[in-house]
Amino acid sequence: MRWRDHFLFCAEAIYKSQAETCEIKGHYLNATAGTCEKMIKRVVCARELGVPIIMHDYLTASGVFTFGVCLL
Repeated sequence: MRWRDHFLFCAEAIYKSQAETCEIKGHYLNATAGTCEKMIKRVVCARELGVPIIMHDYLTASGVFTFGVCLL
């Protein structure tokens, strides 16, 4: 899956740069998807990788209210 590969690549780069500079780094990973279930799957994957910043788009996501409530 392309999004999972992107998340893994970004997490690797974040941790490598943090180790080299001793500074906190981050990157905005976009978890927006076509359905609420897919968005939650992406957010869980990013959380398991320990990525500090995860974003999603309220306007283009279907099931927006449900997803927003699920994240709380």
